[in-house]
Amino acid sequence: MFKRISALVLAGLTAMTVTSCGGSGGGSGGGGGSITMGFSQVGAESGWRTANTKSVQDSAKNAGITLKFSDAQQKQENQIKAIRSYIQQKVDVIAFSPVVESGWDTVLKEAKDAKIPVILTDRAVDSKDTSLYKTFLGSDFVEEGKKAGQWLVNEYKDSKDPVNIVELQGTTGSAPANDRKAGFQDVIKADPKFKVIASQTGDFTRAKGKEVMEAFLKSNPDIDVLYAHNDDMGLGAIEAIEGAGKVPGKDIKIVTVDAVKDGMQALSDGKINFIVECSPLLGPQLMDLAKKVVKGEQVPARVVTQETTFTQEQAKQVLSSRQY
Repeated sequence: MFKRISALVLAGLTAMTVTSCGGSGGGSGGGGGSITMGFSQVGAESGWRTANTKSVQDSAKNAGITLKFSDAQQKQENQIKAIRSYIQQKVDVIAFSPVVESGWDTVLKEAKDAKIPVILTDRAVDSKDTSLYKTFLGSDFVEEGKKAGQWLVNEYKDSKDPVNIVELQGTTGSAPANDRKAGFQDVIKADPKFKVIASQTGDFTRAKGKEVMEAFLKSNPDIDVLYAHNDDMGLGAIEAIEGAGKVPGKDIKIVTVDAVKDGMQALSDGKINFIVECSPLLGPQLMDLAKKVVKGEQVPARVVTQETTFTQEQAKQVLSSRQY
């Protein structure tokens, strides 16, 4: 009995140590459970986001970092509340993926005043004061848009006919939506045969992608290409295209961004023509950066994830080994 009570007391003391260490203000550095991270996620709007969340949660556990996690449900006000809660709890480091680019200066200044370092993941903010965060870890969304545009240019290099494009944009005001649109436009603008005849947000969701594509098809009977800012919207659009009696990948060529497993399956099946990868597996890099900033070490202001692109044949070769 005495051994059992001792074990319970020890377990209780261990739990107290882990949960109360968040108030250290970053003094203890990267040893095991001595770091508490507050993480605010955009939501669960896509397969990509679900994989990103799992990567962060699993990596925190593997790194011995205590994770306080919140889902903003795609609302900026929810993220601001979460960040303020993390400040009050005196976590060691805050990381978040911003719903939109603007409107963060006030709450980030509150974190800075509390001496809590902030890491941006996946998406950037448009603040002119870069001292409000330590680093931004994520993809180059402009480059992703350029890769999508370059595939299109190559695909139609021998054609002189007009190419009518519809675009499913991500969440209005978000960094990936802004940048993927800009990068794509930057590449195709040199050739006047490429015409974006309709462009509208699909909020990065499959349901909205289907809904908007249905509207595109009704108002624009002559669509050659769909450019979707993520796989999920593209997959929803495929349902709409098939519902309209057209063949996705042939009657309407489709280019998407992400390379989640469902998207890669559609690419392998010939329903999508080209995918630009955007890896959600940022967790290990995020935990490494967190340990460094809590210790007060210098980290690069920008950490770009390494990514590739996939054709239909390439998708068939790697589909079985995709982690997300």
